[in-house]
Amino acid sequence: MQSFLNKIFRKPTPIIIVSGLPRSGTSMTMKMLEAGGIPPLTDQIREADVDNPKGYYEFERAKKLKDGDTVWLPEAQGKAVKLIGALLVELPPKFEYRVLFMRREIREVLASQSKMLERRGEENKVDDDTMALLFEKHVRQVEEWMKKQPGLKYMDIDYNRMLTDPRPQVEAMNKFLGGELDTDAMLTVVDPKLYRQRK
Repeated sequence: MQSFLNKIFRKPTPIIIVSGLPRSGTSMTMKMLEAGGIPPLTDQIREADVDNPKGYYEFERAKKLKDGDTVWLPEAQGKAVKLIGALLVELPPKFEYRVLFMRREIREVLASQSKMLERRGEENKVDDDTMALLFEKHVRQVEEWMKKQPGLKYMDIDYNRMLTDPRPQVEAMNKFLGGELDTDAMLTVVDPKLYRQRK
């Protein structure tokens, strides 16, 4: 996979980033990329649970970008790493990035987030209407930032369509990332049974 990415993108090999709002399908997309042939950068510290039964695919050091920890980024070249939207703006410009930005109906994001907090014995401190406005503003800000980055290209992935008609989404992802992914394997990852908060 590394040699194929070098061939497609030449050097430097880009870092593949899966981003978006919480509960928007980022873990599913990481697993799809892994099935398609792109190795994930993950430390397996956060284990699978009822909210993400197939794993979270997180890399703890990625959360320290805001503190200036970028030493791990060369290791991420040619791999996929999950990164929350708020940390995208901390990425240094010296690397090439390909971002898959997850989109999901805001009300479903909020419902899924609430259910997860409920299972953990926590509660929302902000009402849904306010949180929806904050999320939408955040997404607009991140999108505007991505548009201005010369070494970064991104595409939106529609979570809702992925769960109901995945093939067009998977084929678009494959084209965006060079056209050499195992799309049939990626399609097997999509599990409509996990689409639990529909609005």
